[in-house]
Amino acid sequence: MIPVGKKNIAIDGMGGDNAPEAVFRGLSQCLVPDFHYIIFGNRDVLKGYTPLLSRNISYEIRHTAAEITSDMDVLSSLRMGKDSSMGLAIKAVQAREACAVISSGNTGLYMALAKVILKMIETIDRPAIASTIPGRNGRTIFLDLGANSECTVKNLVDFAIMGEALARSIFNKKDIKLALLNIGTEEGKGSRLVKKTSEILKKLFDDYVGFVEGNDLCKGNVDVIVTDGFTGNVALKTIEGVAKFIVSELKDALNSSFLSKIGAKLALPTINSFRKKLDPRLYNGAILLGLNGVVVKSHGNSDAIGFANAVRFTINILKNNIFDRIQEQLEKSKIHYASEYCEEK
Repeated sequence: MIPVGKKNIAIDGMGGDNAPEAVFRGLSQCLVPDFHYIIFGNRDVLKGYTPLLSRNISYEIRHTAAEITSDMDVLSSLRMGKDSSMGLAIKAVQAREACAVISSGNTGLYMALAKVILKMIETIDRPAIASTIPGRNGRTIFLDLGANSECTVKNLVDFAIMGEALARSIFNKKDIKLALLNIGTEEGKGSRLVKKTSEILKKLFDDYVGFVEGNDLCKGNVDVIVTDGFTGNVALKTIEGVAKFIVSELKDALNSSFLSKIGAKLALPTINSFRKKLDPRLYNGAILLGLNGVVVKSHGNSDAIGFANAVRFTINILKNNIFDRIQEQLEKSKIHYASEYCEEK
């Protein structure tokens, strides 16, 4: 029985490379009195991991026998997926039994099931994956991170409107600086798609700053950066890969000699702070914008720390009513105005 007065979060207990262990170890780090976790998956499997949960964690297990395997084709995955741990977790949001759903499972299937089950917000054609990335001068909302490999002008404009609304909610700022990712900052550079989108964004947003390049992603000089899902996914994974490389090289360098080890011990607080800022697990958690519900994606290879941060990301969204605020902002936006300009000729 679900405790009275708690908000429920639906958890895909079987999704991800390291599930269910990473899911249970991650949840054990998220003891929040106001929240109850409904964990979907094979009960016989999940019960073996319940000892990993902290004693006071509020949870229950919902059994599902359906399982998605890697050798299934797309149609079979979608058909079976509705009754899988991922599909039933999404259905809990549809039924308003849960306020949000979290999964580390296959991104394509997750997006497809969420779109079929929850439906899209009116006037939005496609969902976009959005998350925050760290920067020298602050965090930035970056989208799309892989939901849409190919985009139209209208898709990018929709992403900009939703990203701006998300940034207003998360950063609690009135003036949101918005930018479009491009191969250069000059107006004449880029594809026809990017140029056309930029023309529309200039009319829609007073604080649209124009184009930014890849080396601007982690500066933190703008609040929102918009791009297509193919580019966004490659860029995000490049950032994560470079961060891991730097941390690995730093670790090897500090252990290379007796003197460097002494220096490392003296500089340990600074080094730990540096490593923490570059650790992608601490920024895990992305929201699929454009759906009628709070749908959060955790990295497929998330460990316990990463999954815990995806849960905290979700709780922050719910505690601050960010989804409702996004909805309100979309209502106030000029989305219909934008649509008039988005037909590609």
